[in-house]
Amino acid sequence: IKGPEVLESTRRVDTIVLDKTGTVTTGRMTLQAVHTAPGTTESDALRLAGALEHASEHPIAQAVATGAAERTGAALPTPEDFANVPGLGVQGVVDGHAVLVGREQLLAEWEIRLPADLAARKAEAEAAGRTAIAVAWDGEARAVLEVADAVKDTSAEAIGRLRRLGLTPILLTGDNRAVAESVAAEVGIDEVYAEVMPQDKVDVVKRLQAEGRSVAMVGDGVNDAAALAQADLGLAMGTGTDAAIEAGDLTLVRGDLRAAPDAIRLARRTLSTIRTNLFWAFAYNVAALPLAAAGLLNPMIAGAAMAFSSVFVVGNSLRLRGFKPSPSDTPSPSGV
Repeated sequence: IKGPEVLESTRRVDTIVLDKTGTVTTGRMTLQAVHTAPGTTESDALRLAGALEHASEHPIAQAVATGAAERTGAALPTPEDFANVPGLGVQGVVDGHAVLVGREQLLAEWEIRLPADLAARKAEAEAAGRTAIAVAWDGEARAVLEVADAVKDTSAEAIGRLRRLGLTPILLTGDNRAVAESVAAEVGIDEVYAEVMPQDKVDVVKRLQAEGRSVAMVGDGVNDAAALAQADLGLAMGTGTDAAIEAGDLTLVRGDLRAAPDAIRLARRTLSTIRTNLFWAFAYNVAALPLAAAGLLNPMIAGAAMAFSSVFVVGNSLRLRGFKPSPSDTPSPSGV
């Protein structure tokens, strides 16, 4: 917890925005399927796409790179002129080919369109809740890769706990709406903001604040840093990037989303304890000082009473050491 003002923020928040990848889901994507256009081999598609994605740190990119290396059984070539296009994908030159890997919008910026068969495969993958990645080189769309992420076993339980704390959960992601809504339905979230560009995440938080909501944000990536800083309460996953941790008000040491409601409960209880201590000290002095000034209190008794007041405040604060996370009370998503 970075400062005392964070404790006050936990009492006011009524909405919590959750980044999807790495927060609600494991962030460990795996390559599920490869669909190629006529005349393109799976090996070529994986070799060129994998080479570019290997240079990126995004979980989806790493899944493609890992899957490509495993399926081709060979070392991936080193790309040239590599560039990350925020929110859209990556581009570069691999073995003399100008390669694009990412969203369909990235290809559209280069006036490249998916052929009908690949567009159909992409739609099927997204309808099944998977992320579809388009691959193009030398001015033509050549393949669609399917990547899937798994929801953390504890996410549905964490969402239930957040609701019981009076918070409205919202899922925020750059993934397509079909994937986002599939994940949201699995964990029990009703409100979804999908296909949000990294630089637009902060705008979503501002929009919610303009509606009069007090917003908490939970994230773990570089793309979440601005939104974490803008939120009334930023909770960074300790397993995330340094940028997210630095931008957050409160860092969750574990990668388990259940740590979020536990942290909010602990912060609220700490704030309540501070207020109880202040009330006791204030009320005690208001009652005792006039008696002491009037000579109605023996100095020995007054000194002992003051010591007791201090012991009470310290003892009341030490009760926080007995705080325990909520026990598991809902089945994991796999058991739903």
